[in-house]
Amino acid sequence: MIELYYAEDDANIANAVKEYLEQKDMRVQIYHTISEFKQALEMHMQMHVHVHMATVVLLDWNMPDGHGDSLCQWIRSHWKELPILFLTVRGDSSDIVSGFQHGADDYVVKPFALEVLYSRILAVLRRTGNVTEQYLSCDEIQMDQNRHAVFCHSEEIALSEAEYQLLWYLMQNKGRTVTRAKILEAVWDANGSYVNDNTLTVTMKRLRDKLSQPACLKTIRSVGYRMEDTI
Repeated sequence: MIELYYAEDDANIANAVKEYLEQKDMRVQIYHTISEFKQALEMHMQMHVHVHMATVVLLDWNMPDGHGDSLCQWIRSHWKELPILFLTVRGDSSDIVSGFQHGADDYVVKPFALEVLYSRILAVLRRTGNVTEQYLSCDEIQMDQNRHAVFCHSEEIALSEAEYQLLWYLMQNKGRTVTRAKILEAVWDANGSYVNDNTLTVTMKRLRDKLSQPACLKTIRSVGYRMEDTI
């Protein structure tokens, strides 16, 4: 899911954008000041938590406690590849120039149609690549594929290779029921090691215990398993 962090001090505009984009299967986090926005990103950076980490950033240029160019520059100093769009009022060409100078990827002029904003967000993601694709999440479970690390409730969890690969396969298929046979084939047989059905049962039990019996990891009786968000 695309996670959009949105810095906007106008509640009416922010809520309209949030409602529209969430209908497009985005998750939108609104911050009304630059300070709030920085605190949210710093929390993820300091705690190494990537659940609901921004996929793309939308910045209003005129905020109560500063301007978008300074925030854009601050973001770039910590996340060099995080896609950034900024919003500026019509005719403020100096804002546009400053935005690009400080690392923005694109801009949208106010007032804007919601459809146009949505298309520009998708265009930026296509151009820059979705850098947060390295992160998979379901409820309070997060996987950092680059670091081969798993977190649950912000705490890193040590998994065996089989447990990690099982969780990864279920995360990759989040929202879909996968059969036991498919899991055995993907996690074990793909590596050329034959195992019996009980191996999956034991590995699943250990995985659930380490993740504190997560509600998002469901057993589909006589079929297999499914991961889906519950919060």
